[in-house]
Amino acid sequence: MVVKIIIIGAGAGGTAAAARLSKKGFQVEIYEKNSYNGGRCSLIHQNGHRFDQGPSLYLMPKIFEETFEDLGEDIKNHIELLKCPSNYSVHFHDGETFELTTDISKFSRSLEKYEGNGESTLINFLSYLKETHVHYQRSVKVALKTDFQNWYDFFNPKHIPDVIKLHLLDTVYNRVCKYFKSDYMRKAFSFQTMYLGMSPYDGLAPYSLLQYTEIAEGIWYPKGGFNKVLQSLEKIAVQNGAKFNYNIDVQEIIVDDNGVAKGIKLTNGGVINSDIVICNADLVYAYNKLLPKTSYAEKLGKKELTSSSISFYWSMKTVVSQLKVHNIFLAEKYKESFDQIFKDHTLPDEPSFYVNVPSRIDPTAAPEGKDTVIVLVPVGHVSNVPNIDFDKLVKRAREHVIKTLEKRLKISDFRSMIDHEIVNDPRTWQNEFNLWKGSILGLSHSLSQVLWFRPSLKCKIFENLYFVGASAQPGTGVPIVLCGAKMLEKQLCDRFLESKVKINTWSKGVSFSIGILAFLFFLVSFVFLL
Repeated sequence: MVVKIIIIGAGAGGTAAAARLSKKGFQVEIYEKNSYNGGRCSLIHQNGHRFDQGPSLYLMPKIFEETFEDLGEDIKNHIELLKCPSNYSVHFHDGETFELTTDISKFSRSLEKYEGNGESTLINFLSYLKETHVHYQRSVKVALKTDFQNWYDFFNPKHIPDVIKLHLLDTVYNRVCKYFKSDYMRKAFSFQTMYLGMSPYDGLAPYSLLQYTEIAEGIWYPKGGFNKVLQSLEKIAVQNGAKFNYNIDVQEIIVDDNGVAKGIKLTNGGVINSDIVICNADLVYAYNKLLPKTSYAEKLGKKELTSSSISFYWSMKTVVSQLKVHNIFLAEKYKESFDQIFKDHTLPDEPSFYVNVPSRIDPTAAPEGKDTVIVLVPVGHVSNVPNIDFDKLVKRAREHVIKTLEKRLKISDFRSMIDHEIVNDPRTWQNEFNLWKGSILGLSHSLSQVLWFRPSLKCKIFENLYFVGASAQPGTGVPIVLCGAKMLEKQLCDRFLESKVKINTWSKGVSFSIGILAFLFFLVSFVFLL
Protein backbone atom coordinates (compact mmCIF):
# COMPACT_ATOMS: atom_id res chain seq x y z
CA MET A 1 0.00 0.00 0.00
CA VAL A 2 1.29 3.45 -0.93
CA VAL A 3 1.44 5.78 2.07
CA LYS A 4 -0.12 9.19 1.44
CA ILE A 5 1.64 12.17 3.04
CA ILE A 6 0.35 15.73 3.22
CA ILE A 7 2.89 18.50 3.83
CA ILE A 8 1.67 21.86 5.09
CA GLY A 9 3.93 24.62 3.76
CA ALA A 10 6.43 24.73 0.89
CA GLY A 11 9.28 26.28 2.88
CA ALA A 12 12.82 24.89 2.89
CA GLY A 13 11.91 21.99 5.19
CA GLY A 14 8.66 21.10 3.47
CA THR A 15 10.13 21.22 -0.05
CA ALA A 16 13.21 19.17 0.93
CA ALA A 17 11.00 16.62 2.70
CA ALA A 18 8.76 16.40 -0.37
CA ALA A 19 11.77 15.71 -2.62
CA ARG A 20 13.17 13.07 -0.28
CA LEU A 21 9.91 11.26 0.47
CA SER A 22 8.55 11.27 -3.08
CA LYS A 23 11.83 9.71 -4.24
CA LYS A 24 11.30 6.94 -1.67
CA GLY A 25 7.89 6.15 -3.17
CA PHE A 26 5.53 7.97 -0.83
CA GLN A 27 2.53 9.78 -2.32
CA VAL A 28 3.24 13.39 -1.42
CA GLU A 29 0.99 16.44 -1.66
CA ILE A 30 2.08 19.91 -0.51
CA TYR A 31 -0.34 22.70 0.41
CA GLU A 32 1.03 26.25 0.53
CA LYS A 33 -0.94 29.37 1.48
CA ASN A 34 1.14 31.71 -0.70
CA SER A 35 1.51 31.73 -4.48
CA TYR A 36 5.21 30.85 -4.33
CA ASN A 37 7.52 28.35 -2.68
CA GLY A 38 10.24 28.94 -0.10
CA GLY A 39 8.33 30.80 2.62
CA ARG A 40 10.88 33.23 4.06
CA CYS A 41 13.38 31.85 1.54
CA SER A 42 11.47 33.35 -1.38
CA LEU A 43 11.96 36.10 -3.95
CA ILE A 44 10.42 39.53 -4.50
CA HIS A 45 10.39 40.94 -8.04
CA GLN A 46 9.89 44.63 -8.79
CA ASN A 47 10.42 46.25 -12.18
CA GLY A 48 13.53 44.23 -13.07
CA HIS A 49 14.91 44.12 -9.52
CA ARG A 50 15.08 40.77 -7.69
CA PHE A 51 15.25 40.56 -3.90
CA ASP A 52 15.93 37.62 -1.59
CA GLN A 53 13.13 38.04 0.91
CA GLY A 54 15.01 36.20 3.63
CA PRO A 55 18.30 34.26 3.56
CA SER A 56 21.09 35.68 1.40
CA LEU A 57 24.17 34.04 2.95
CA TYR A 58 24.78 30.58 1.45
CA LEU A 59 26.80 28.92 4.24
CA MET A 60 27.77 25.33 5.10
CA PRO A 61 27.86 24.30 1.41
CA LYS A 62 28.59 20.63 2.17
CA ILE A 63 25.11 20.18 3.64
CA PHE A 64 23.49 21.50 0.45
CA GLU A 65 25.70 19.17 -1.60
CA GLU A 66 24.74 16.23 0.59
CA THR A 67 21.02 16.95 0.15
CA PHE A 68 21.30 16.74 -3.63
CA GLU A 69 23.59 13.70 -3.48
CA ASP A 70 20.98 11.88 -1.37
CA LEU A 71 18.48 12.60 -4.15
CA GLY A 72 20.84 11.14 -6.76
CA GLU A 73 21.66 14.58 -8.14
CA ASP A 74 24.73 16.76 -8.56
CA ILE A 75 24.04 20.23 -7.19
CA LYS A 76 26.25 21.69 -9.94
CA ASN A 77 23.67 20.56 -12.50
CA HIS A 78 20.99 22.62 -10.74
CA ILE A 79 22.62 25.69 -9.23
CA GLU A 80 25.42 27.97 -10.36
CA LEU A 81 27.20 29.07 -7.20
CA LEU A 82 29.05 32.37 -7.16
CA LYS A 83 31.74 32.82 -4.51
CA CYS A 84 31.79 36.23 -2.88
CA PRO A 85 35.23 37.79 -3.52
CA SER A 86 35.14 39.10 0.04
CA ASN A 87 32.83 37.81 2.77
CA TYR A 88 31.70 41.22 3.97
CA SER A 89 32.78 44.66 5.10
CA VAL A 90 32.20 45.54 8.74
CA HIS A 91 31.63 49.23 9.41
CA PHE A 92 32.12 50.55 12.96
CA HIS A 93 30.56 53.62 14.56
CA ASP A 94 33.67 55.80 14.16
CA GLY A 95 34.18 55.20 10.45
CA GLU A 96 36.71 52.37 10.85
CA THR A 97 36.15 49.32 8.61
CA PHE A 98 37.24 45.70 8.62
CA GLU A 99 37.10 43.36 5.65
CA LEU A 100 36.51 39.72 6.48
CA THR A 101 37.86 37.51 3.70
CA THR A 102 38.98 33.95 3.05
CA ASP A 103 42.27 35.37 1.74
CA ILE A 104 44.40 34.68 4.84
CA SER A 105 47.27 37.00 3.89
CA LYS A 106 44.90 39.89 3.27
CA PHE A 107 42.89 38.96 6.33
CA SER A 108 46.01 38.88 8.51
CA ARG A 109 47.01 42.40 7.51
CA SER A 110 43.51 43.69 8.28
CA LEU A 111 43.59 41.96 11.65
CA GLU A 112 46.91 43.53 12.62
CA LYS A 113 45.38 46.99 12.29
CA TYR A 114 43.23 46.32 15.34
CA GLU A 115 45.08 43.60 17.24
CA GLY A 116 48.68 44.72 16.70
CA ASN A 117 51.40 43.30 14.45
CA GLY A 118 53.01 41.05 17.04
CA GLU A 119 53.17 37.30 16.48
CA SER A 120 50.45 36.76 19.11
CA THR A 121 47.85 38.30 16.77
CA LEU A 122 48.05 35.55 14.16
CA ILE A 123 48.60 32.84 16.80
CA ASN A 124 45.47 33.92 18.69
CA PHE A 125 43.44 34.00 15.49
CA LEU A 126 44.60 30.52 14.47
CA SER A 127 43.75 29.26 17.97
CA TYR A 128 40.30 30.81 17.59
CA LEU A 129 39.91 29.19 14.17
CA LYS A 130 40.88 25.83 15.67
CA GLU A 131 38.23 26.16 18.39
CA THR A 132 35.54 27.19 15.92
CA HIS A 133 36.53 24.24 13.72
CA VAL A 134 35.94 21.92 16.68
CA HIS A 135 32.59 23.61 17.32
CA TYR A 136 31.68 23.16 13.65
CA GLN A 137 32.69 19.49 13.35
CA ARG A 138 31.23 18.35 16.65
CA SER A 139 28.05 20.40 16.33
CA VAL A 140 27.35 18.84 12.94
CA LYS A 141 27.94 15.40 14.43
CA VAL A 142 25.91 15.87 17.62
CA ALA A 143 23.24 18.40 16.68
CA LEU A 144 22.71 17.98 12.94
CA LYS A 145 23.34 14.28 12.36
CA THR A 146 21.81 12.83 15.53
CA ASP A 147 18.08 12.26 15.92
CA PHE A 148 17.07 12.81 19.56
CA GLN A 149 13.72 11.01 19.60
CA ASN A 150 14.02 9.95 23.24
CA TRP A 151 15.54 11.70 26.23
CA TYR A 152 17.98 8.86 26.79
CA ASP A 153 19.28 9.37 23.23
CA PHE A 154 20.59 12.74 24.40
CA PHE A 155 22.20 11.32 27.53
CA ASN A 156 24.07 8.64 25.60
CA PRO A 157 27.64 8.39 26.99
CA LYS A 158 29.08 8.50 23.44
CA HIS A 159 28.10 12.20 23.22
CA ILE A 160 30.03 13.24 26.34
CA PRO A 161 33.46 13.86 24.69
CA ASP A 162 31.79 16.00 22.01
CA VAL A 163 29.63 17.96 24.45
CA ILE A 164 32.60 18.78 26.69
CA LYS A 165 34.46 20.23 23.68
CA LEU A 166 31.49 22.43 22.72
CA HIS A 167 31.70 24.88 25.67
CA LEU A 168 27.94 24.63 26.13
CA LEU A 169 28.05 26.65 29.33
CA ASP A 170 29.79 29.60 27.68
CA THR A 171 28.68 32.22 25.16
CA VAL A 172 29.91 33.28 21.74
CA TYR A 173 30.98 36.69 23.03
CA ASN A 174 32.92 35.27 25.99
CA ARG A 175 34.83 32.87 23.74
CA VAL A 176 35.70 35.67 21.30
CA CYS A 177 37.08 37.77 24.17
CA LYS A 178 39.49 34.96 24.94
CA TYR A 179 41.23 35.38 21.57
CA PHE A 180 40.75 39.04 20.61
CA LYS A 181 41.65 42.07 22.73
CA SER A 182 40.18 44.95 20.70
CA ASP A 183 36.54 45.95 20.98
CA TYR A 184 36.46 46.14 17.17
CA MET A 185 37.37 42.49 16.62
CA ARG A 186 35.21 41.27 19.48
CA LYS A 187 32.27 42.81 17.67
CA ALA A 188 33.37 41.61 14.23
CA PHE A 189 33.60 38.00 15.38
CA SER A 190 30.46 37.84 17.49
CA PHE A 191 27.61 39.54 15.62
CA GLN A 192 27.09 36.36 13.51
CA THR A 193 24.72 34.96 16.16
CA MET A 194 22.16 37.29 14.58
CA TYR A 195 22.03 34.79 11.68
CA LEU A 196 20.21 32.70 14.30
CA GLY A 197 18.24 35.66 15.63
CA MET A 198 20.16 35.70 18.92
CA SER A 199 22.40 38.01 20.93
CA PRO A 200 26.11 37.06 21.07
CA TYR A 201 25.88 37.61 24.82
CA ASP A 202 23.32 34.78 25.05
CA GLY A 203 24.19 32.62 22.04
CA LEU A 204 25.84 29.35 23.04
CA ALA A 205 29.56 29.12 22.28
CA PRO A 206 29.15 26.34 19.66
CA TYR A 207 27.46 28.83 17.34
CA SER A 208 30.89 30.24 16.55
CA LEU A 209 30.74 27.48 13.93
CA LEU A 210 29.18 30.20 11.76
CA GLN A 211 32.40 32.20 11.86
CA TYR A 212 34.33 29.04 10.96
CA THR A 213 32.28 28.19 7.89
CA GLU A 214 32.59 31.80 6.66
CA ILE A 215 36.38 31.80 6.97
CA ALA A 216 37.12 28.23 5.94
CA GLU A 217 34.42 27.62 3.30
CA GLY A 218 33.53 31.15 2.24
CA ILE A 219 30.20 32.80 1.53
CA TRP A 220 28.43 31.86 -1.68
CA TYR A 221 25.43 33.05 -3.66
CA PRO A 222 23.22 30.99 -6.00
CA LYS A 223 22.91 32.79 -9.33
CA GLY A 224 19.28 33.79 -9.74
CA GLY A 225 18.68 34.09 -6.00
CA PHE A 226 18.76 31.88 -2.92
CA ASN A 227 15.33 30.53 -3.83
CA LYS A 228 16.98 28.67 -6.74
CA VAL A 229 17.87 25.96 -4.21
CA LEU A 230 14.21 25.37 -3.39
CA GLN A 231 13.10 25.66 -7.01
CA SER A 232 15.50 22.82 -7.82
CA LEU A 233 14.28 20.69 -4.91
CA GLU A 234 10.66 21.27 -5.96
CA LYS A 235 11.51 20.23 -9.53
CA ILE A 236 13.08 17.00 -8.25
CA ALA A 237 10.05 16.35 -6.04
CA VAL A 238 7.62 16.87 -8.93
CA GLN A 239 9.68 14.55 -11.16
CA ASN A 240 9.19 11.90 -8.49
CA GLY A 241 5.42 12.41 -8.37
CA ALA A 242 4.93 15.04 -5.65
CA LYS A 243 2.10 17.53 -6.20
CA PHE A 244 2.44 21.16 -5.09
CA ASN A 245 -0.77 23.12 -4.45
CA TYR A 246 -0.39 26.91 -4.10
CA ASN A 247 -2.77 29.63 -2.88
CA ILE A 248 -4.45 27.10 -0.61
CA ASP A 249 -4.56 27.93 3.08
CA VAL A 250 -4.89 25.24 5.75
CA GLN A 251 -7.40 25.97 8.50
CA GLU A 252 -6.72 23.01 10.74
CA ILE A 253 -5.04 19.64 11.06
CA ILE A 254 -7.80 17.06 11.47
CA VAL A 255 -7.31 14.92 14.58
CA ASP A 256 -9.82 12.16 15.43
CA ASP A 257 -11.13 11.24 18.88
CA ASN A 258 -8.19 8.87 19.38
CA GLY A 259 -5.65 11.67 18.86
CA VAL A 260 -4.64 10.51 15.37
CA ALA A 261 -3.94 13.06 12.62
CA LYS A 262 -6.10 12.14 9.64
CA GLY A 263 -5.56 14.99 7.22
CA ILE A 264 -6.24 18.70 6.82
CA LYS A 265 -9.20 21.04 6.51
CA LEU A 266 -8.75 24.00 4.16
CA THR A 267 -10.07 27.52 4.68
CA ASN A 268 -12.29 27.00 1.62
CA GLY A 269 -13.99 24.12 3.45
CA GLY A 270 -12.26 21.30 1.62
CA VAL A 271 -11.02 18.23 3.49
CA ILE A 272 -7.96 16.26 2.37
CA ASN A 273 -7.33 12.90 4.03
CA SER A 274 -3.93 11.29 4.44
CA ASP A 275 -2.01 8.65 6.33
CA ILE A 276 0.63 11.10 7.59
CA VAL A 277 0.64 14.87 8.07
CA ILE A 278 3.93 16.79 8.03
CA CYS A 279 3.72 20.39 9.19
CA ASN A 280 6.26 22.83 7.76
CA ALA A 281 4.22 25.79 8.97
CA ASP A 282 5.74 27.57 11.98
CA LEU A 283 5.66 24.96 14.75
CA VAL A 284 4.47 27.25 17.55
CA TYR A 285 1.77 28.67 15.28
CA ALA A 286 0.68 25.16 14.29
CA TYR A 287 0.31 23.92 17.87
CA ASN A 288 -1.68 27.01 18.81
CA LYS A 289 -3.75 27.60 15.68
CA LEU A 290 -4.02 24.38 13.64
CA LEU A 291 -4.33 21.72 16.35
CA PRO A 292 -6.69 21.03 19.27
CA LYS A 293 -5.83 23.10 22.34
CA THR A 294 -3.26 21.51 24.65
CA SER A 295 -1.23 22.65 27.65
CA TYR A 296 1.89 21.95 25.56
CA ALA A 297 0.75 24.46 22.93
CA GLU A 298 0.21 27.10 25.60
CA LYS A 299 3.66 26.38 27.04
CA LEU A 300 5.26 26.62 23.58
CA GLY A 301 3.58 29.99 23.02
CA LYS A 302 5.53 31.38 25.96
CA LYS A 303 8.93 30.00 24.96
CA GLU A 304 11.92 32.18 24.16
CA LEU A 305 11.86 33.34 20.54
CA THR A 306 14.39 34.73 18.09
CA SER A 307 14.25 38.35 16.96
CA SER A 308 12.16 39.81 14.18
CA SER A 309 13.33 42.26 11.53
CA ILE A 310 12.41 45.42 9.71
CA SER A 311 13.56 44.66 6.17
CA PHE A 312 13.77 47.23 3.38
CA TYR A 313 13.86 46.15 -0.27
CA TRP A 314 15.15 49.12 -2.27
CA SER A 315 15.19 49.40 -6.06
CA MET A 316 18.01 51.88 -6.69
CA LYS A 317 18.20 54.34 -9.55
CA THR A 318 21.95 53.87 -9.82
CA VAL A 319 24.86 51.68 -8.75
CA VAL A 320 25.96 52.37 -5.16
CA SER A 321 29.62 51.50 -5.63
CA GLN A 322 30.50 52.09 -1.96
CA LEU A 323 28.51 48.97 -0.97
CA LYS A 324 29.90 45.43 -1.30
CA VAL A 325 27.81 42.24 -1.60
CA HIS A 326 27.51 41.93 2.20
CA ASN A 327 27.89 44.88 4.56
CA ILE A 328 27.56 45.05 8.34
CA PHE A 329 27.04 48.30 10.24
CA LEU A 330 27.58 47.89 13.99
CA ALA A 331 26.33 50.09 16.82
CA GLU A 332 28.71 51.81 19.21
CA LYS A 333 26.65 50.67 22.22
CA TYR A 334 26.85 47.06 21.11
CA LYS A 335 25.50 45.19 24.15
CA GLU A 336 22.84 47.79 24.88
CA SER A 337 21.51 47.42 21.34
CA PHE A 338 21.06 43.66 21.80
CA ASP A 339 19.40 44.15 25.20
CA GLN A 340 16.83 46.47 23.62
CA ILE A 341 16.01 43.84 20.99
CA PHE A 342 15.81 40.79 23.24
CA LYS A 343 14.79 42.22 26.60
CA ASP A 344 12.74 45.28 25.66
CA HIS A 345 11.44 43.78 22.38
CA THR A 346 11.85 46.98 20.44
CA LEU A 347 14.15 48.76 18.00
CA PRO A 348 17.46 49.83 19.60
CA ASP A 349 18.18 53.53 19.94
CA GLU A 350 21.18 52.87 17.70
CA PRO A 351 20.49 49.67 15.75
CA SER A 352 23.09 47.57 14.00
CA PHE A 353 22.02 46.41 10.55
CA TYR A 354 22.98 44.33 7.51
CA VAL A 355 22.97 45.46 3.88
CA ASN A 356 22.98 42.96 1.01
CA VAL A 357 23.56 43.97 -2.62
CA PRO A 358 22.95 40.82 -4.70
CA SER A 359 23.49 42.76 -7.93
CA ARG A 360 27.11 43.27 -6.89
CA ILE A 361 27.80 39.56 -7.49
CA ASP A 362 24.88 38.58 -9.73
CA PRO A 363 24.05 41.17 -12.42
CA THR A 364 20.68 39.48 -13.06
CA ALA A 365 19.43 40.88 -9.71
CA ALA A 366 19.00 44.40 -11.12
CA PRO A 367 18.59 46.25 -14.43
CA GLU A 368 21.82 47.38 -16.04
CA GLY A 369 23.30 50.46 -14.37
CA LYS A 370 21.22 49.99 -11.22
CA ASP A 371 21.47 48.18 -7.87
CA THR A 372 19.18 46.01 -5.80
CA VAL A 373 19.64 46.69 -2.08
CA ILE A 374 18.24 44.72 0.87
CA VAL A 375 18.53 46.08 4.40
CA LEU A 376 17.79 43.96 7.46
CA VAL A 377 17.41 45.78 10.79
CA PRO A 378 16.97 43.38 13.75
CA VAL A 379 14.10 44.34 16.04
CA GLY A 380 12.15 42.71 18.86
CA HIS A 381 9.29 40.39 17.92
CA VAL A 382 5.64 41.25 18.58
CA SER A 383 5.15 41.25 22.35
CA ASN A 384 2.97 42.49 25.17
CA VAL A 385 5.22 45.50 25.72
CA PRO A 386 2.88 48.53 25.66
CA ASN A 387 3.18 51.50 23.32
CA ILE A 388 5.14 49.70 20.58
CA ASP A 389 4.21 51.52 17.37
CA PHE A 390 5.69 49.57 14.46
CA ASP A 391 4.90 52.31 11.95
CA LYS A 392 7.08 54.70 13.95
CA LEU A 393 9.79 52.05 14.38
CA VAL A 394 9.88 51.46 10.62
CA LYS A 395 10.20 55.19 9.98
CA ARG A 396 12.95 55.54 12.60
CA ALA A 397 14.83 52.49 11.25
CA ARG A 398 14.68 53.88 7.72
CA GLU A 399 16.06 57.26 8.79
CA HIS A 400 18.83 55.66 10.85
CA VAL A 401 19.93 53.41 7.97
CA ILE A 402 19.99 56.25 5.43
CA LYS A 403 21.88 58.63 7.73
CA THR A 404 24.37 55.91 8.70
CA LEU A 405 25.05 55.00 5.06
CA GLU A 406 25.54 58.64 4.16
CA LYS A 407 27.87 59.28 7.08
CA ARG A 408 30.01 56.13 7.09
CA LEU A 409 30.22 55.68 3.32
CA LYS A 410 30.38 59.41 2.57
CA ILE A 411 27.38 59.29 0.24
CA SER A 412 25.41 62.51 -0.36
CA ASP A 413 21.62 62.29 -0.38
CA PHE A 414 21.31 58.50 -0.48
CA ARG A 415 17.51 58.71 -0.20
CA SER A 416 17.29 60.37 -3.61
CA MET A 417 18.86 57.23 -5.12
CA ILE A 418 15.95 55.04 -3.93
CA ASP A 419 13.46 54.54 -6.76
CA HIS A 420 11.06 52.10 -5.02
CA GLU A 421 10.67 50.61 -1.55
CA ILE A 422 9.04 47.48 -0.12
CA VAL A 423 9.02 46.92 3.65
CA ASN A 424 8.58 43.83 5.82
CA ASP A 425 8.20 44.34 9.57
CA PRO A 426 7.19 42.01 12.44
CA ARG A 427 3.54 42.32 11.41
CA THR A 428 4.37 41.22 7.86
CA TRP A 429 6.28 38.17 9.03
CA GLN A 430 3.40 37.29 11.35
CA ASN A 431 0.57 37.79 8.85
CA GLU A 432 2.08 36.60 5.55
CA PHE A 433 4.11 33.68 6.86
CA ASN A 434 2.25 32.75 10.07
CA LEU A 435 5.44 33.23 12.09
CA TRP A 436 4.56 33.25 15.78
CA LYS A 437 4.79 36.84 17.08
CA GLY A 438 6.66 37.76 13.90
CA SER A 439 9.81 35.96 15.06
CA ILE A 440 11.72 35.40 11.81
CA LEU A 441 13.72 32.35 12.94
CA GLY A 442 11.35 30.62 15.35
CA LEU A 443 12.27 29.29 18.76
CA SER A 444 15.54 30.54 20.17
CA HIS A 445 18.57 28.28 20.59
CA SER A 446 19.08 28.61 24.33
CA LEU A 447 20.43 25.58 26.20
CA SER A 448 16.92 24.51 27.23
CA GLN A 449 15.67 24.70 23.62
CA VAL A 450 18.27 22.70 21.66
CA LEU A 451 18.99 19.03 20.96
CA TRP A 452 16.50 16.76 22.77
CA PHE A 453 14.93 19.76 24.51
CA ARG A 454 13.79 21.25 21.17
CA PRO A 455 10.40 20.10 19.84
CA SER A 456 10.86 16.78 18.09
CA LEU A 457 10.16 15.96 14.47
CA LYS A 458 7.61 13.34 15.54
CA CYS A 459 4.73 14.87 17.48
CA LYS A 460 4.58 13.49 21.04
CA ILE A 461 0.87 14.27 21.47
CA PHE A 462 -0.89 13.31 18.25
CA GLU A 463 -0.19 10.18 16.21
CA ASN A 464 0.84 10.33 12.53
CA LEU A 465 1.85 13.99 12.85
CA TYR A 466 5.38 15.22 12.14
CA PHE A 467 7.10 18.59 11.95
CA VAL A 468 9.98 19.98 9.93
CA GLY A 469 11.35 23.52 9.97
CA ALA A 470 13.12 26.15 12.06
CA SER A 471 11.46 25.50 15.44
CA ALA A 472 11.74 21.72 15.27
CA GLN A 473 14.91 19.66 15.74
CA PRO A 474 17.68 20.28 14.85
CA GLY A 475 17.06 24.04 14.53
CA THR A 476 16.90 27.16 12.38
CA GLY A 477 18.75 28.21 9.22
CA VAL A 478 18.35 26.66 5.76
CA PRO A 479 21.21 24.09 5.99
CA ILE A 480 20.08 23.03 9.48
CA VAL A 481 16.47 22.64 8.30
CA LEU A 482 17.73 20.50 5.40
CA CYS A 483 19.32 18.22 8.00
CA GLY A 484 15.95 18.03 9.73
CA ALA A 485 14.31 16.91 6.49
CA LYS A 486 16.88 14.12 6.20
CA MET A 487 16.19 12.95 9.77
CA LEU A 488 12.46 13.00 9.04
CA GLU A 489 12.94 10.91 5.91
CA LYS A 490 14.78 8.29 7.95
CA GLN A 491 12.07 8.17 10.61
CA LEU A 492 9.32 7.60 8.05
CA CYS A 493 11.33 5.11 6.00
CA ASP A 494 12.18 3.17 9.15
CA ARG A 495 8.49 3.12 10.03
CA PHE A 496 6.98 2.22 6.68
CA LEU A 497 9.63 0.88 4.31
CA GLU A 498 12.38 -0.88 6.24
CA SER A 499 12.10 -4.31 7.85
CA LYS A 500 12.91 -3.84 11.51
CA VAL A 501 13.48 -5.99 14.53
CA LYS A 502 10.92 -4.94 17.11
CA ILE A 503 12.37 -3.73 20.37
CA ASN A 504 10.96 -5.73 23.22
CA THR A 505 10.16 -4.46 26.71
CA TRP A 506 13.40 -5.85 28.14
CA SER A 507 15.61 -4.00 25.63
CA LYS A 508 13.65 -0.80 26.19
CA GLY A 509 14.26 -1.21 29.88
CA VAL A 510 17.99 -1.62 29.26
CA SER A 511 18.06 1.55 27.14
CA PHE A 512 16.17 3.40 29.84
CA SER A 513 18.57 2.20 32.54
CA ILE A 514 21.59 3.19 30.47
CA GLY A 515 19.94 6.55 29.96
CA ILE A 516 19.53 7.03 33.73
CA LEU A 517 23.20 6.19 34.36
CA ALA A 518 24.30 8.43 31.51
CA PHE A 519 22.15 11.27 32.83
CA LEU A 520 23.86 11.03 36.22
CA PHE A 521 27.22 10.99 34.47
CA PHE A 522 26.21 14.12 32.54
CA LEU A 523 25.29 15.89 35.75
CA VAL A 524 28.69 15.09 37.24
CA SER A 525 30.39 16.27 34.01
CA PHE A 526 28.55 19.59 34.01
CA VAL A 527 29.29 20.17 37.68
CA PHE A 528 32.94 19.53 36.87
CA LEU A 529 32.76 22.03 33.97
CA LEU A 530 31.26 24.65 36.24
